Amino acid sequence: MAKKPKLEHSELAGEFTDDGITVLVDIFRPAGADIGWSLEVISEDDDVTTWEETFPTDEEAFSEFLATVARDGIRSFLEADPAVH
Repeated sequence: MAKKPKLEHSELAGEFTDDGITVLVDIFRPAGADIGWSLEVISEDDDVTTWEETFPTDEEAFSEFLATVARDGIRSFLEADPAVH
């Protein structure tokens, strides 16, 4: 069985609450790698929204998350089907 690669998580990752709804914002990349940051948002019901593209910096990933909340609302992460951006 192949080992799962170790991940480095951004200091910007963590819980985010808006309009009474809390989600987990996960911003990560393979440990020790200088490649783009991945962005996922996990709802309290374990619905996962994943961005297909990576981001050059963790700050850009977090900014995209905030822009999505401003544009679509935090409730957009509560869909029954997992979403991909």
